[in-house]
Amino acid sequence: MKILTHRIELSTIDPIEFIDITDEIRKWVAAIGARSGLVSITSLHTTARVNVNESEPQLQLDMITFLKRFVARDGNYRHNDVAVDGRDNAHSHLLGLFMTETETVPVADGALVFGQWQSIFFIELDGPREKRTIHLQFMGDAA
Repeated sequence: MKILTHRIELSTIDPIEFIDITDEIRKWVAAIGARSGLVSITSLHTTARVNVNESEPQLQLDMITFLKRFVARDGNYRHNDVAVDGRDNAHSHLLGLFMTETETVPVADGALVFGQWQSIFFIELDGPREKRTIHLQFMGDAA
């Protein structure tokens, strides 16, 4: 069994943004010669998450609308008074309570195991940001 790691770095342009990172993860899995095992995909941020969902543009717009309605940006949040980086981002942390920072996807026969409509998304909750980092870790059989 091998344990291999990789980092994906990206920037975001919108306050809430869904970025499909599936192809980049597929390329890495192929490049390391993964045959079978698990890939763990982790956001290294408290205001950004990782999620498996459908990659359909209208649904992504619906998800953004839902998140904006779910936790109001302009709420009277105490964190905004003491945030160490000066960002009024309590709403982003609150949204993060309902999402995961890590998804684990099986690999079989050298490919990610997904249903027909599934993709992996990095979800920005406090954008725009110049640098966001996703940690990948593969555990299993690889070349």
